[in-house]
Amino acid sequence: QVTLVESGGGLVQPGGSLRLSCAASGFSFSSYAMRWYRQAPGKERELVAGISSIGGTTNYAGSVKGRFTIGRDNAKNTVYLQMNSLKPEDTAVYYCNAYRGGLMYWGQGTQVTVSS
Repeated sequence: QVTLVESGGGLVQPGGSLRLSCAASGFSFSSYAMRWYRQAPGKERELVAGISSIGGTTNYAGSVKGRFTIGRDNAKNTVYLQMNSLKPEDTAVYYCNAYRGGLMYWGQGTQVTVSS
């Protein structure tokens, strides 16, 4: 059974930091590219960051570049998203995604709220 479980979300003040984690099981984690998406109320889900299967390549949405860092630990089957200098517009549900060819798995999401 494939599972992706996100954690680390919460309420943070503008300018603060959070680190999201996504623990994967039930598939060959090291063979999959991993991505973080987010969806704010009333908006479409958008890609935030991605990392290749062995971690050599990363990419970021322009709105988070320089503030967010994606990383993975294939020994722990876990992908991370370090979020710094958070802004109110970063408020959203953040989803972990595993992708390989035509296969795609999703986590249940974790809420991030940036507010004073």
